[in-house]
Amino acid sequence: MAVIGYIRVSSNKQTVQHQHFEIEQFAHLNNIVVDKWVEETITSRKPLNKRKLGQLLDELQDGDILIAAEISRLGRSLLEVMRILETCLNKNCQVWTLKEHYRLGNDIQSKVMAFAFGLSAEIERNLISQRTKASLESVRATGKRLGRPFAAQSKKLKLSRNTKKIKHWLDTGMTKYRIAKMMSVSPATVSNFINRMGW
Repeated sequence: MAVIGYIRVSSNKQTVQHQHFEIEQFAHLNNIVVDKWVEETITSRKPLNKRKLGQLLDELQDGDILIAAEISRLGRSLLEVMRILETCLNKNCQVWTLKEHYRLGNDIQSKVMAFAFGLSAEIERNLISQRTKASLESVRATGKRLGRPFAAQSKKLKLSRNTKKIKHWLDTGMTKYRIAKMMSVSPATVSNFINRMGW
C-alpha cells in the first residue's frame, strides 16, 4: 500500500507550496507517511492522458490512498471526477480530500457523495460562467469598451506608424529617452517597441 499526494495548479502564476503544506500537515497529524508526490501545472480541462494524473491512475495498486487538497484538483466536470473515482474504486484504492473531508472507498455511500459533490461543483462553474457572460453583456450595453485601454493601443500604433523615423533616430545615436520625449510616450514603451522590432 502506498500513500500518494497529488497536487495540481492550473497556471504558472499559482504555486504548489500551499497544497503541499496542507497535505503534509494532514499526514503529520494523522501519523501518515506520504510515499510519493505527484505535482503538475496544467489545466484540468486537458484530457487525462495529457496529465500526470492519468499516468498515476494507471500505476495505482490495490490498497493505495490518493490524497488531494480538494476534489476539484482531480477534475472540473462531473463526468471526469466520476471516471477518476471509478478507476480508483475499481482498483480498491481510496481517495481522500482535505477540504471536503472525504474518505472515498468502494462503498455506495462514497459513490453517492462523489456524485453529489461533482454535480454541485459543475453547476457552480456553469452559474459563474453565466454570470460572467451576463456582466460582460451589461458592460457592452452601456457602450463601454472592453479589453486594453485605447490609449495603450494608440501609443503602440503611433510608434508603428513611425518605424522608419525611430530606426533613423536610433542609427544616429539618439537615446531611447529622447525618442520617447519626441513621440510623447514613456521610455518603457519605446524600449518594448525596439525589443519587439529586434533592433
